[in-house]
Amino acid sequence: MNNLLKSAIVITGLGFSNAYAQNITQQQQPFTGVVGKSYTDSKEVWTNPVKAPAGAPNVVWVLLDDVGFGASSTFGGVIRTPTFDSLANNGLRYTNFHTAAICAPTRAALLTGRNHHSVHEGGFSHVWASYGFPGWDGRIPSDKGTIAEILRESGYNTFVVGKYGLTPDQDATDAGPFDRWPLGKGFDHFFGFLGSQTDQYKPDLVEDNAHITPDGRHLNDQITDKAISFIARQKKAAPDKPFFLYYSPGATHAPHQVAKVWSDQYKGQFDGGWDVFREQVFNQQKKQGIIPANAILPERNPNIKAWSSLSADEKKLYARFMEVYAGYLTYTDHEIGRVVNYLKEIKQLDNTIIMVVIGDNGASKEGAMTGVIARSSAAALVNPISETEQLKLNLSQIDQIGTPEGTNANYPLGWAQAANTPFKYWKQDAHSEGGTRNPLIVFYPKGIKEKGGIRNQYGHVIDLLPTTLEFVGIKAPEVIRGIKQDSIQGTSLLYSFDNAKAISRHTVQYYYIFGSRSIYKDGWKAGFAYKASTTGGTFGTAISVANPEDNQWQLYNLNEDFNERTDLAKKNPKKLEELKALFEEQAKKYNIYPYITWDDIIKKRSALVPAQPKPEGKTE
Repeated sequence: MNNLLKSAIVITGLGFSNAYAQNITQQQQPFTGVVGKSYTDSKEVWTNPVKAPAGAPNVVWVLLDDVGFGASSTFGGVIRTPTFDSLANNGLRYTNFHTAAICAPTRAALLTGRNHHSVHEGGFSHVWASYGFPGWDGRIPSDKGTIAEILRESGYNTFVVGKYGLTPDQDATDAGPFDRWPLGKGFDHFFGFLGSQTDQYKPDLVEDNAHITPDGRHLNDQITDKAISFIARQKKAAPDKPFFLYYSPGATHAPHQVAKVWSDQYKGQFDGGWDVFREQVFNQQKKQGIIPANAILPERNPNIKAWSSLSADEKKLYARFMEVYAGYLTYTDHEIGRVVNYLKEIKQLDNTIIMVVIGDNGASKEGAMTGVIARSSAAALVNPISETEQLKLNLSQIDQIGTPEGTNANYPLGWAQAANTPFKYWKQDAHSEGGTRNPLIVFYPKGIKEKGGIRNQYGHVIDLLPTTLEFVGIKAPEVIRGIKQDSIQGTSLLYSFDNAKAISRHTVQYYYIFGSRSIYKDGWKAGFAYKASTTGGTFGTAISVANPEDNQWQLYNLNEDFNERTDLAKKNPKKLEELKALFEEQAKKYNIYPYITWDDIIKKRSALVPAQPKPEGKTE
């Protein structure tokens, strides 16, 4: 054996001997045989292939995009989601589960089991929203291994389809580098898109480590076919080997695009408007036990018009936006149902744990007051047109909503608040439950005893990785591919699977998205809404601030006021100061500093917009 190779093996063995059993898919164990001068006086030793624990279940994670808490029928909504209904009715509904309030931070936290600033995803991996600081550069370090890396090192095959959203813009070409593409983060196969948003009919499509040409079908259809094919090939080659599937569609993020066969199912069903919708959903949530029986619905946001005050044209336009959105969500549920049905066909469903997070944040406020249909120019994002002009434009393009031509279709804010029932505010709003609370479904036929049970324990996306590892029977590795790993920061939810009354074990959690922030501890929550001083579309606008003229920290007792109706800051200033101090501790611990805000983002984005040519004859 080459002396250099011998030395490398010895050094590696001395440094990481305890971790080899967890990492032998990527690196050899120390050689324990004998190397003689000839074969007869030598002894062979082979590295045994790693295997998952006996009977280990398949694992499926589903993460939807921009779905509000009260959208799906599974959690009281009027939009039909029969697949989710079935999974929840045969599993568990978690009503107090949280995300990071915007997509990339949620995804980074989910995949790593660590807070998003800890894994450098304070904002996005885009050029316009990343900064050269440890919490903000948008580059997940190798010492923050993903669930895919851990499970692959433990004998699983690992697949991801749909939206990834964590590859730096600079790396997202066919020249790479590929270490921060999905295959560089532990997945055996990937089919989907690397960015935050894509056209559902003309997606920026990638398979494994190369961009490919889409086939013209809706992306949901394509990713579902690919997910099934990944599973089918694996089960044919190794029937007893478990797999991990991360199914992450672009739905229901803009653009809302779906065939009319789906959207027309909801024709006329939203003509009553968003005020009626909120009341219907709120009452249904009480009947289902999703929210407390004595809950009170927050008043409509003062910036949103009463439906009864809208013109006939506005009502027609806005109702069509919601018909398309509803059809899009029902269609997405159908596609996920195809995966579930396939697992049932091949007799794998009973040994598959499925976790569904319905939304990576609250419902989107990026449609603004009037909704949008076609993609705006970069300049328009920084300096949007007036509401009157947008409304006129939308009415002229109403037939494009939901079609391939509706390249940025997104409903207006009134519907976003309705979809977020029973909460206030929206996506981006890290200070609010409306921005951070999303439904979770856990399904495992062989192991969950209480079918249709409701769980109210506090949870966060960082909890799903440790929950999965504990359920499967795998310890988080100390080392992955020779790199010592940082500790997992989430708390397993497994303790609550068979105990509805168990006390929450996840007791402290911070939130921070571009200035908007909050801190939770043992049922108490302090939050601060950020109001940008510059303009920039829906970024940091006053619509999410309770009092724009006197914006202060707010305090809520979520144990008694789960949807943040009563601010206790003036009644209990001591508790508020205690929580504010705790937030500062968390900021230091988890790399939140420096506090990057929407003002910083807007200025940076403005600087990246090419200078617009001056009209002829005009001078400064």
